[in-house]
Amino acid sequence: MVKMWLIFAFMTAALWGLYGVFLHEGQVSMGDAAYGRYKAFLFVGLAYLFTAILGPAAILILNGAEWQFTSKGVSWSFLAGLVGAIGAFSVLLAFGAGGRPAVVMSIIFAGAPIVNVIVATLSHPPAGGWGAVRWQFVAGILLAALGGCLVMLYRPSS
Repeated sequence: MVKMWLIFAFMTAALWGLYGVFLHEGQVSMGDAAYGRYKAFLFVGLAYLFTAILGPAAILILNGAEWQFTSKGVSWSFLAGLVGAIGAFSVLLAFGAGGRPAVVMSIIFAGAPIVNVIVATLSHPPAGGWGAVRWQFVAGILLAALGGCLVMLYRPSS
C-alpha cells in the first residue's frame, strides 16, 4: 500500500517542477521585457496568499482546531515563509540574469535537496550517531550534486 505522504511528496515534486516553466511563461506573456517577471511574480504572490491562507484556515476551521500559536512556532514558520519567498524571487533574478528555465530549475532542484539533507541531518542527527548513515545516502547526495553540475556544464544552447 502506498503511503499518503509519498503521494503528496510526488505531487509536490510534480507541481514544483512545473513552477519555473509556468513562471517563465507568465513573465514572457506579460509582454514587458524589463519588468514582466516582476509583474508575473505579483500574481504568484496572490496565488500564495489564497493558497497559504485559505487552505490552512479551512482545514483548521473544518476540524475545530484552536487558534492559539506559540511565539517559537510563529517565528520559525515566518522564517520558513521568508526563505521560501526569497528563494522564489531568486528564481526570477536568475531568469533576469539570462538563466533558462530548464537549467535554472534543474540546478535549484538538484541543489535544494543537498542543502536540505545537510541542514536537516545536522539539526536532527541520526539515531545511532553518524556511523548509522549508510553509504547509499551519501551516494544519493553526491549524485544530486553531479546531476546539477552536468546540467550546468552541458546545458542546451539557446
